[in-house]
Amino acid sequence: MRELLISARLLCKNSQMDWDDFRFFAELVRHGNLSATARRLRADHSTVSRRIDSLERALKIKLFDRLPRGYVLTAEGERIAKRVSALEQAVFSIQRLEGGEAAIEGRVRISAPPAFASLWLVPRLAKLRRDHPGLVLNIIGATTAASLVRREADIAMRLLKPEHSALKTRSLGRLRYGIYGARTYLNTVAEEDRVFLAYDEALDASPQQRWLRKVSGGRPIVILANDLVSMISAVRAGMGLAALPHVLVEGEKKLRCVAESEEATRELSLVYHPDIGRSARIRVVIDHLVAITRPLR
Repeated sequence: MRELLISARLLCKNSQMDWDDFRFFAELVRHGNLSATARRLRADHSTVSRRIDSLERALKIKLFDRLPRGYVLTAEGERIAKRVSALEQAVFSIQRLEGGEAAIEGRVRISAPPAFASLWLVPRLAKLRRDHPGLVLNIIGATTAASLVRREADIAMRLLKPEHSALKTRSLGRLRYGIYGARTYLNTVAEEDRVFLAYDEALDASPQQRWLRKVSGGRPIVILANDLVSMISAVRAGMGLAALPHVLVEGEKKLRCVAESEEATRELSLVYHPDIGRSARIRVVIDHLVAITRPLR
């Protein structure tokens, strides 16, 4: 705490300083360029640039070298970044303790893979809302993992285990995949002529993608997508075969699974910060997520 107070005094040495500028500074340090920072903060490039210029004038320090490849911290900027990071973590820690009251009300942000969130998770949250009408559920379907440490979400359902040691992780079960095709496609196209639909290169290392490439045996992959919902739509339309999670399509009578394997499975984990887990409203949501995923275990 003493270190944080020292850092605060050093950062507050100029009374003209706008504390909100530090939020822009911290995000630019993380992302390294104006475009990504502006998207993260829902601002425009000029606002980010103006905030950084304002902070540099207030501190009377050059924080970044403006290079063609992006913004690179100067030596002075590195020192300020360390102090800002410590203060930021302290603020987030305090925010995570908010809502430790017994009332089951308020907003809870749940991050989950987009297709899983829209097709499987959301319909199973209806009972939670009926039981606790004071809850506001903010569903964040994101292809990238929301930062729980920076409070971009309160709870995350992830297919990759977190690297941050401060987070609490609980296994919810496994997503098992099968090779699916439309029944009309399977009935009219000979096996040797069937084509495949796959994820784009960003997910080449995923278990289901590696398995699909093995099953395809060199037959054409005619569609690449980074969106599972798009792949499901393409399979429904009879455009080929794809590796799809059983839980998202097993009730579809127009589709049929033609192959499955234990090697094509993904571990689904529940992740949250221990501090926020003390909140009554967070605890209720966690318990509900554990209950509804029981069939996956």
